[in-house]
Amino acid sequence: MLTPPRSSVPSPWRQEWPLALAVVTLTLALFGQDWIASALEQPVLLVLLLGVICSVILTAAMAIVRHADELAHRLGEPAGTLLLTLAVTGLEVAMVAFVMSTGAAKPMLARDTMFAVVMLVLNGFMGLALLLGGLRHREQPYNLQSANAFLLLIVPLTVLGLVLPNFTRATAGPTLSTFQMVFLSVMSVGIYSVFLLVQNRRHRGFFTMPETLDDESHTAIHSPRPTLYHTVMLSLYGLPLVLLAKQLAAPLDALVLKLHAPLAISGFIMALLVLAPESIAAIRAALANRLQRSVNVLLGSVLASIGLTIPLVIVVSLATGRPLVLGLEATDTVMLLLTLVTSLLTFSLPRTNVLPGCVHLLLFGAYLMLLFDR
Repeated sequence: MLTPPRSSVPSPWRQEWPLALAVVTLTLALFGQDWIASALEQPVLLVLLLGVICSVILTAAMAIVRHADELAHRLGEPAGTLLLTLAVTGLEVAMVAFVMSTGAAKPMLARDTMFAVVMLVLNGFMGLALLLGGLRHREQPYNLQSANAFLLLIVPLTVLGLVLPNFTRATAGPTLSTFQMVFLSVMSVGIYSVFLLVQNRRHRGFFTMPETLDDESHTAIHSPRPTLYHTVMLSLYGLPLVLLAKQLAAPLDALVLKLHAPLAISGFIMALLVLAPESIAAIRAALANRLQRSVNVLLGSVLASIGLTIPLVIVVSLATGRPLVLGLEATDTVMLLLTLVTSLLTFSLPRTNVLPGCVHLLLFGAYLMLLFDR
């Protein structure tokens, strides 16, 4: 196993400047509450404040992906991709739960974030990966059983969590009764637990492509740092990012009100910030003709987001007494069902090309249009 010369290895603390940046930004935000409150009334300062916080969150999220990706290389597939997915999804879920449980009530934040994750990943990032990979390699193979396994769980979880609440009669409106929420939470955890068992124990081969594995998966570890170092750093990045998400909530709400923008834009921005680094890595994998890794990362992030967000926000709602709206509006329901059907058709054949990529990107464009003009 080759390792770079000690002299060429950068200092570990020099590489972790995003953590220092996140801590400093969080400290300034906590001690500058009066300035932040005044900035909410001034559009220029409000945009500047949002830009700084979003940039810091995105930079630190990319560092989280760097450490998770290093651990993923050491663990191998599919456990490595699972770790990468859970690291990013765990951050997203924690941010949503923390923002939901503090400040003004945001009953639709979890719903909007989960819907944004589905649209961003299945249509936006997946469409871009399929399009760019198809342009470079014409057709790309992947393990059909992996995509089918992911979609087999994604379809019922999204429909039960985001569509069914519109049709239950136990409560008024797109909400669930306490018993229904508990049942949905237990079922989500149970289904996801079964999936983890299948992915990592009984049917690991579904999620790998041995005949097309890159030599990269067998080469030396990218970083000379020990595994414990990357594990600790992965944990250290999480707390300041979750606390920064709380600082992001007030400026984002103020900007939405000033611009008369749709309330769902908050969930979209939160999902975009967290998912962007991981999705960029998936797009790079598709360009390197490693579509299986893209499928594992992207479909896995959707499944983990739905499977983990639903039970956690239900627990937060029941513990705090805050209302929780899960059912989508009619236009969003149509877009969700159309996306799920298109994804099933996209991954019905063992090879992909540019055509499904273009279709998914068109659906993403429709989602953005409806986000601002219903």
